[in-house]
Amino acid sequence: MELKLTRPICFFDLETTGTNVAKDRIVEISILKIFPNGNKESKTWLVNPEMVIPEEVVAIHGISNEKVANEPTFKQLSKEVYNMIKDSDLGGFNSDRFDIPLLAEELLRAGIDFDMKNTVSVDVQTIFHKMEKRTLEAAYKFYCDKNLDNAHSAEADTTATYEVLLSQLDRYPELENNIKKLSEFSRRREFVDFAGFIAMGEDGEEIFSFGKHKGKKVRDVLDKEPGYFGWMLNADFPLYTKKILTQIKLSALNNKLS
Repeated sequence: MELKLTRPICFFDLETTGTNVAKDRIVEISILKIFPNGNKESKTWLVNPEMVIPEEVVAIHGISNEKVANEPTFKQLSKEVYNMIKDSDLGGFNSDRFDIPLLAEELLRAGIDFDMKNTVSVDVQTIFHKMEKRTLEAAYKFYCDKNLDNAHSAEADTTATYEVLLSQLDRYPELENNIKKLSEFSRRREFVDFAGFIAMGEDGEEIFSFGKHKGKKVRDVLDKEPGYFGWMLNADFPLYTKKILTQIKLSALNNKLS
């Protein structure tokens, strides 16, 4: 089965220095771009993270500090990466909770105004967990009857993720072969910032999903407690979260002035 696409979709996978979206960096990125006509484009880059890769992380993905010492930084690669994904939807394995937020951080850090407003994402892991509840290796074996010999290689994981989604469409007739529908199905709670600090309330307004203001409307909190905005901007929150928070504040201000 082939994906029914109205625009390209980029499946991608990151290997990183760790799991902290705000602090950790990319050491390898692989992108598999699928076009509506069925054509494919694939690129993989090793990245100098400009920080030490912990030994316990090297043991997982096998990318050592020496291996990336002479590779380009993400800032040097950022325009090439962005140009590949900017016209596309995004797909990955656990991508909504990790890969997309971390990629957004790297792009914003590099000065590229990355935004997901006109982009949908398909998280193949969520579909898998809703249907079978296993890991990527198990998913690859279960759906494709293949062993994922190169697990934790960004290129192997990216290709496996794409093949798993195709097999999921073959296996589950209730899954609609439509990227927007797959995005809706693979989404957990609807978060506005991907990192999960700002969610969409039932009435369509943004709410905080953490801390003392959990469940409260962002606009109400910023109006009644202006210092909370400054605290979040200066605290250790992801750059994309801060960008969304600023957009909400500016929108509220414009509404007051109009």
